[in-house]
Amino acid sequence: MTMNRRDFLKVSTGASGSLILAVSIPGCASVQTGYQPETGEWKPDIWLELTRDDEIIFTLARVEMGQGTYTGLTTLVAEELDVEPSTIKVRFAPVAPEYRNPLFGLQLTGGSTSLATSWEPLRVAGAQARQMLVMAAARVWEVDADQCTTRDGRVVHPNGLDSLRYGQLVELADREVIRGKVPLKPRAEWKYIGRKGGKLDARAKATGTAVYGMDVELPAMVYAVMTRSPRYGGKASSFNRDDVIGMPGVTDAFITERGVALVAQRYWQARKAQQKLQVEWDFSEALDTDTEAVFEGYRKAASENSGVKERSEGNVDKAADRAKQVVEAEYEQPYLAHATMEPMNATAWYRDGGMDVWAPTQAPDLGRIAAARHTDLSPGKITIHTTFLGGGFGRRLTQDYIEEAAAVAYQLKVPVKLIWSREEDTRHGFLRPAMLHRMKGSLNDGELTGWHHQIVGPQVLDWYVRNAAPAQYPWAPKFLYDTLGRVGLMAEGIATPKDISAIEGAIEYPYQVPNVSVRHTHTDPGVPITWWRSVGYSHNGFAVETFMDELAHESGEDPLQFRLKMLDAEPRHREVLERAARLADWGQPAPEGRARGLALFKSFGTYVAQVVEAGIENGEIRVYKVICSVDCGQVVNPRIVEDQIEGGILFGLTAALYGEINFDNGEIRQSNFHDYRLMQMHQTPEVVVDIVDSEADPTGVGEPGVPPVIPALGNALFALTGKRQRRLPLTA
Repeated sequence: MTMNRRDFLKVSTGASGSLILAVSIPGCASVQTGYQPETGEWKPDIWLELTRDDEIIFTLARVEMGQGTYTGLTTLVAEELDVEPSTIKVRFAPVAPEYRNPLFGLQLTGGSTSLATSWEPLRVAGAQARQMLVMAAARVWEVDADQCTTRDGRVVHPNGLDSLRYGQLVELADREVIRGKVPLKPRAEWKYIGRKGGKLDARAKATGTAVYGMDVELPAMVYAVMTRSPRYGGKASSFNRDDVIGMPGVTDAFITERGVALVAQRYWQARKAQQKLQVEWDFSEALDTDTEAVFEGYRKAASENSGVKERSEGNVDKAADRAKQVVEAEYEQPYLAHATMEPMNATAWYRDGGMDVWAPTQAPDLGRIAAARHTDLSPGKITIHTTFLGGGFGRRLTQDYIEEAAAVAYQLKVPVKLIWSREEDTRHGFLRPAMLHRMKGSLNDGELTGWHHQIVGPQVLDWYVRNAAPAQYPWAPKFLYDTLGRVGLMAEGIATPKDISAIEGAIEYPYQVPNVSVRHTHTDPGVPITWWRSVGYSHNGFAVETFMDELAHESGEDPLQFRLKMLDAEPRHREVLERAARLADWGQPAPEGRARGLALFKSFGTYVAQVVEAGIENGEIRVYKVICSVDCGQVVNPRIVEDQIEGGILFGLTAALYGEINFDNGEIRQSNFHDYRLMQMHQTPEVVVDIVDSEADPTGVGEPGVPPVIPALGNALFALTGKRQRRLPLTA
């Protein structure tokens, strides 16, 4: 195609509407790409749209829950397109196979994988779109495309003076064909990657224009609340409908699979009616346990079953027989709630043979399955509109709240917003599992010769596969959903990925020890569980790094030096540990009344070492300072890394100091922030985040700040008091 500038201007001004560029990616057949004359838009790929009006629209396949994907992933595209990130408009992806997380085969955001899995694909998408625009401009000017450059959304002529806006080129760019790989920008030319900048969604959140699930408003919308069984598994058999149906604003009340739904014109009207509700419950299949019984069951299972071998090197039994000293310890961690600031909620509307669901969900394709379960609709008839999330921490990977909203909307056939109260969020949510760890270490003249770690507890996938398996096969009929889940569990580690939620962080034990054994004794007391920020790393981090400190003490060696001498084969572990110790003045005495503890842990591909300085004031633990060194590969936005690591540290400290969900006869004792405490502003320590400069591919930062801070605090308290704590939460 050869065109002079006059012809080009005729084409571009003659087109109606905007123009969109879309790069075609193999295997993306279900998402239409290319130039669309009827709308004047160009979609070069499944992520990008460029319009004649110079709009650049990026489809974000990972949800934004405060962790910075909105900014970080947009920055990758902006870098290769050579535009300021703030000029790109972001929209959340619909449910489509092309937007699945490649590590999980599901369209979910979790595991601190958003940046790691998007690092190359999004840069390639931006680079291809940019190259097609350059090629189009070069044809207009009849020059070599390699001589053209780009700057701030324009293609610049080799003379350095003339330029064309991207919007002027989108229709022509759609006709270009790229052969071979498009080179990505070298690191030396980056303008935005690696630059400390603010979050692109900050203004929308500060001004209230960002739409969270709680903000969704629809015409003629009603509000629903759900009264659930006080014990997991209980079913409502009857209730005093006549007493509540006549209350102000109440429009309906009925029994569902999840409990009793109350519907009213206003949210508070539904809550007031709920206070008058009296429900008869069938507890024949309900959970009937307490916290003490859970751990008694764990100990019994551990003694009767040594568990599945997950890692084995050398012979730990022989090492123990030959050791001059054998150290044993047992660690307990309780159930934990997620306590997201935005409680669970969803809005659903059944109409015209389909359903729309607006929800703050970490897994929109699982949300679609959840809604399909409670309607007569196939997943293809259900549209999930993902909103901003007011915190996730893994809780919003489980879709029970969408199931509830869909069930109510299906019965009413009007828009329904269902909201959980804070008390309901605490008492009826899915939890981080309680876990038990049995450790044995063999010492010879201060040398660690044997390491044995037995992990006792459930696996998250047992509870998660219910909707996850059908989401991978949305074409399957609904009567097969539960079968797919059972098959997925049976094929775990063969046809489906192995569930490592109980053992992650333990099997990657980094220290050079000749004899290592890690085993998992699977036992499940029936308490519903789900992913929790840093998942298995959270409890294994506490066990591994506390026991390492115990072994150092028993050997009479400094905890830092004890670890360092076993890390010669792990340079990245060693570097963050040395950096954190140096920044914390590890070799110098702590201020009077304080002590320091350290911990080292790798999770989600990120290496983190932390030193905690703590003391006891007025009978309470006080954390004064946390020094953290982190190696997360190439950093896209240092400010987001700092924010996420600091957030993870405070999240972990909250769990270490206060986190505990307890059961009495199957009912949760805690109900709100007065008895499920969070760390408050005046209690937060000084946090220093030191980032290692690295050219390795980026890894996750949303969760790795959590695991090491818990044992580091416990180790500091031991250094202060001489008393070792092996159960969480820690006490003064």
